Amino acid sequence: MFDRSLAMPFHTMNPFHILGHVNTGRDSSDSLLSQANAVGIIGGISVISASNFLKKLVQGSSQEGNDCIPFVLCSNPILNKELLSHERNSFPSLSRQNESFPLDHSAIVENLRSKRLFLEKSGVRCIVMPCHISHSWHDEVSKGCSVPFLHMGECVAMELKEAKLKPREAGSPLRIGLLATNATLTAGFYQEKLQSEGFEVVLPDKATMEHAVIPAIEAVNRKDMEGAQNLLRIALQVLLVRAVNTVILASDDMHNVLPQDDPLLKKCIDPMDALARSAIKWVQTAGKGT
Repeated sequence: MFDRSLAMPFHTMNPFHILGHVNTGRDSSDSLLSQANAVGIIGGISVISASNFLKKLVQGSSQEGNDCIPFVLCSNPILNKELLSHERNSFPSLSRQNESFPLDHSAIVENLRSKRLFLEKSGVRCIVMPCHISHSWHDEVSKGCSVPFLHMGECVAMELKEAKLKPREAGSPLRIGLLATNATLTAGFYQEKLQSEGFEVVLPDKATMEHAVIPAIEAVNRKDMEGAQNLLRIALQVLLVRAVNTVILASDDMHNVLPQDDPLLKKCIDPMDALARSAIKWVQTAGKGT
């Protein structure tokens, strides 16, 4: 079976173009990369999502005249569809349509694991998975991995801990809001990683999910951006009035809804940013040790 992958140093590409792919059907143990400290990237729910992550990696690693780090991107349209189907199954409005088509999660795990093995053979020294849904199976996919396999939830939790935030209410714990799809919230990995660092995680209640969060994502799918913006603002306000320090927007759809200069967006965190910064930090640290 063919993996669809792209390997090149960052400085050879225009980061604002959608990436092309190269079919690599060889089952070879030979490394594709001669550069040390290359990053392996497992694509997720869409190629656009992966390319957005690459933009962050490019911009973050090429500051102050530094060379961009090399990478291998592994993306597969079959995996894209499987992940999208899993996410849609979490929407109540679509659940009846999907009841007769149960999703085999083991197929997703095996697909993700095959991408991980391919990247290890390619010679990467670190692997990231810029996809919220895929992290539902991070432990299974990363088990036995020979190189560091960064976890997006851990990256966010560590950055928040290092920020040394103070509670918005005296005597209260540090509260972090979390907005995501049903599938990501049900998986619980963000909650687990944040709680392990001492944060209290505040989730939207059932009414907010049913009347604001889910309708906002559905409005995005209908390309009703004005409706999506209004609904997302309501969901964010509901969390902010509960004295959270910040809100993690664990959904690509949600991050693309509000204008970049929207005041509410300034109170939010994009986990993709934390993952990109952690990957860059790892490369820089590993480079000093070679």
